[in-house]
Amino acid sequence: MANETIKTAANAMDLSELFAGVIADFKPDSSVQKVGHVIQVGDGIARVTGLSAAMQGELLEFTAEDGRVISGLALNLEEDEIGAVLIGDVDAIKEHDVVRTTGRLVDVPVGEGLLGRVVDPLGVPLDGKGDIKYDARRPVEFKAPGVIERKGVHEPMQTGLIAVDSMIPIGRGQRELIIGDRQIGKTAIAIDTIINQRDTDVICVYVAIGQKASTVAGIVETLEAHGAMKNTIVVSASASDSAPMQYIAPMAGCAMGEHFIYTGADGKPANSVNKGRHVLCIYDDLSKQAVAYRQMSLTLRRPPGREAYPGDVFYLHSRLLERAVKLSDENGAGSLTALPIIETQAGDISAYIPTNVISITDGQIFLQSDLFFQGIRPAINPGISVSRVGGSAQIKAMKQVAGSLRLDLAQYREMEAFAQFGSDLDDATRQILNRGARVVELLKQPRYAPMPVEQQVLVIFAINKGFADEIEPERIGEFRDGLIQYITSANPEILKAIAEQKQISEETEGLMMEAIEAYAATYVDE
Repeated sequence: MANETIKTAANAMDLSELFAGVIADFKPDSSVQKVGHVIQVGDGIARVTGLSAAMQGELLEFTAEDGRVISGLALNLEEDEIGAVLIGDVDAIKEHDVVRTTGRLVDVPVGEGLLGRVVDPLGVPLDGKGDIKYDARRPVEFKAPGVIERKGVHEPMQTGLIAVDSMIPIGRGQRELIIGDRQIGKTAIAIDTIINQRDTDVICVYVAIGQKASTVAGIVETLEAHGAMKNTIVVSASASDSAPMQYIAPMAGCAMGEHFIYTGADGKPANSVNKGRHVLCIYDDLSKQAVAYRQMSLTLRRPPGREAYPGDVFYLHSRLLERAVKLSDENGAGSLTALPIIETQAGDISAYIPTNVISITDGQIFLQSDLFFQGIRPAINPGISVSRVGGSAQIKAMKQVAGSLRLDLAQYREMEAFAQFGSDLDDATRQILNRGARVVELLKQPRYAPMPVEQQVLVIFAINKGFADEIEPERIGEFRDGLIQYITSANPEILKAIAEQKQISEETEGLMMEAIEAYAATYVDE
């Protein structure tokens, strides 16, 4: 039938006109893809030729012999070939396999559907709760907002820990490093902070890098038990995952959190009317991300630098942590607070990665092994811990009571060492030692028991005014818990006034003095 039609048309007009018309009406339905081939593969690294137009950081698609498609990340752009890291089943790719460009950077799913879920760095669910309904996709790498798009940090990000909220306050939009040796409570501070946000408007993203899957499962179970998982996303690149997965995990977690600060509750872009949300991102820990990046860089044959890390490992962490932001009112006033964790070796904060991240962040919470093994937990050393935002991240009530706390502790530490050499102490020294010992006991706090800021203000006020000076130091924790219980039942208006007014008025101070005096009298009588 087709042949007869062509013959008929050929009889009616010149063949050249027929072909010209067919060509003019032809509309190709295809997309252009650059195609290359693998020339070498090993250690999760593939060397590819034929993709001269590939972008730095572009997502590549490797097609295995059995038809499976494995993702890769273009990192080394050389004159004749590309060095790419494989993400996924690295053993499936062999020499001569076909590689295609995608024209896009690595991205992850974002949106409300991720809340309460455990995912890998590519957004694939790991919790067995089915597929995730996401709103959009967002690139894992994103340029941090400039100065004009930001405003100063001025809202507190309450951790629920007296030692942190009183002496090392963290603000929304700040980058506060948690640093210390292994197994001394770094993750515990982060988890307590997440639990403390369970009844607030803060969305939490916990990124686990290079940890055992059983450890991550335990953290998820803890968050669920304390009702904090409903507004939390857990991103896990476990120790068994490949180095590229551990490398992109913090950036993927940050991208998932950024979606909320740049969009309002209605899912539309944030602005002065449609406010952005507040996000807390915890990277646990960036030491392991640096090790994964070092592994990738060495296998890509990049030149090693100090401690064999590549020269741009500082840039790796700085571009991640610069994405922490407090946006201006015109941009929705959302915030992303970053709590990176760094593990030290025998307390050595002068190593390469610790000094890098200390210089990038706005302060650090330093945990000390000696304090931990003495039973002081959280084992925070207030001497070298600092928040460079300071009082801007505290409510006025906390500033009123906590001003002298750091000084009291510093004097106590100094006098404690001095007092070991002599028993003949004057009254002033004895007073410093007595008050300091009680402050140390006050700052001890059990895990997963964050304290509301109004209760923190109350107990610090009681210590400052000397109500606990006659109580044995080992009973201070009991005194603190009893005081909170007494005030909550007998004088709830005190805590309500502090929470609402965010300061201690003369009237509130008078009520506090009376109530604490009444409780202290009954406590001593017991």
